[in-house]
Amino acid sequence: MKIAFTKTFIRNYRKLSREIQKTVDKQLETLLINPKHPSLNVKKINDPRKIWEGRVTASYRFTFHIHEDIYLMRQVGTPVFRTGTPKRVSCF
Repeated sequence: MKIAFTKTFIRNYRKLSREIQKTVDKQLETLLINPKHPSLNVKKINDPRKIWEGRVTASYRFTFHIHEDIYLMRQVGTPVFRTGTPKRVSCF
């Protein structure tokens, strides 16, 4: 699997503290290695767009969509961000 980032994810990521950014990075590495790892608490959101949510910390989450062999990272932050459609996609 690979990870791609929406413009919204990147913008939200840059607003996070360095400490939370490091935790996000660690959790994304964990997602690539073992998406069922208990620290991620990955679950499907009740949404017709087939969006998934993973845990960064007790207060922070990330959302993503799975397309073929790519995790498309949509948003990151506190759980109030779930609405809206992200714009462009960047692959790293």
